[in-house]
Amino acid sequence: MKIAFYGSSLLSSYWNGAATYYRGILKALAAHGYDITFYEPDAFERQQHRDIDPPEWARSVVYPATAEGLRSVLAEAGGADIVVKANGVGVFDRELLEGVVALSRPDALRIFWDVDAAATLDEMRGDAAHPVLAALPDIDMVLTYGGGPPVIDAYTGFGAARCVPVYNALDPETHHPAPPQPRFTADLGLLANRLPDREARIEEFFLKAAAALPEQSFLLGGNGWHDKPMPANVRAIGHVGTNDHNAFNCTPRAVLNVARDSMAHIGFSPATRVFEAAGAAACLITDAWEGIEQFLTPDEEVLVARDGQDVAEHLAALTEDRARAIGAAALTRVRAEHTYALRGEQVHRIFQEHRQRLTEAA
Repeated sequence: MKIAFYGSSLLSSYWNGAATYYRGILKALAAHGYDITFYEPDAFERQQHRDIDPPEWARSVVYPATAEGLRSVLAEAGGADIVVKANGVGVFDRELLEGVVALSRPDALRIFWDVDAAATLDEMRGDAAHPVLAALPDIDMVLTYGGGPPVIDAYTGFGAARCVPVYNALDPETHHPAPPQPRFTADLGLLANRLPDREARIEEFFLKAAAALPEQSFLLGGNGWHDKPMPANVRAIGHVGTNDHNAFNCTPRAVLNVARDSMAHIGFSPATRVFEAAGAAACLITDAWEGIEQFLTPDEEVLVARDGQDVAEHLAALTEDRARAIGAAALTRVRAEHTYALRGEQVHRIFQEHRQRLTEAA
C-alpha cells in the first residue's frame, strides 16, 4: 500500500523535533511492506542542515516552498492508499490539509497526524474557523504524538471519528550507548531549542539548578540560546545533530528532559529525548508530568523533578554508580516496551482494522 506523508522534514532535525519520530515510525512501517513517500518543503534552512541522507525505506521529495511547489506535491495525493497530513509543517499548513481532503481518492485512508496535540487543541478551542476543525468531518482518523486520554476525549469531542495516540519511542539501531566525548563532558546535559512555551520551564528546571550548584557543570545544546544570560557554569553549544545525540546522552553524569508548557500540562507526552536518553543508557532526570509511570518507573528508571530545586537535589545526591544503574534499567525497559518496531506494529494494526471495517460495511 502507498502512503503519501506531508510533514515538516524527514531529512533534517534542524528546528524540527519531530524528525526522529517520523524516521522511527516510517522506517517501521516500511518493514511491513508500505511504499512511503515523504513530502517536505525547502524551508527554515533545514535542507542546509540535513543530518541523514535520503533513506532506502522511503522516497523523499523536497519541494519549493511556493504555490507551484505545493500544487506539484498535492497532485500526487490521488495516487496513495493512505494520505497523511502532519501538523507543524510551517508553510502552507492550511492548504496542505485542504488539499489532502480534496485531492485524495474517495477510498483512501485520510489521516491528520498531530505531533503537537496540546497546542493544536488550544488553537481549536479559540478559533471556530480553525482548518483542522473544518477538516475533521472528512478525516478518517487522528493520530497523535502523545496526550493520552485528555487528547482522545478532546479530539472526539470536536468530532473526530477516531483518535489514537502513537507515542514516541526508540530505534535501537540509531540511538544506543556510545563512547563518551570530552566536548560533552558535564554533570548535567540538556538538549532543547529555545521556544516561547519552553523557555520559562528551562529557566526553572535547568538554569535555576545550575545557579544552585555553582561547583557543577551544565551543558546546553539546541538552537536560539546564544544571547540568553546564563550562570557561569552553563556552557551553551548550539545545535547538536542527531548523529551526536548518543555521545551527548552518554557523556554527562545525567541528562535532563524539560517538556514544553502545553505538553507538561496535558501529560502522557514523553518527548523523543526521553527515549533517546534511555536508549543510550543515560541517567535521565525529567520534569514531572502525568503518565510518566506508563513509560519509565520513577526512582528506578528515571528521576522525576517538580522544580529546579528538585533537579539540584537529585544531581547533588547522584553518584556515578546510581546514575549507571538508573540508565541501565531505563535501557532495558525501553528496548522491551518502547521501540519504533512496536509502534510501527501498532500503526499497521490500526490501518488493517480500518480496512477491515470498510470491507465489512461494503
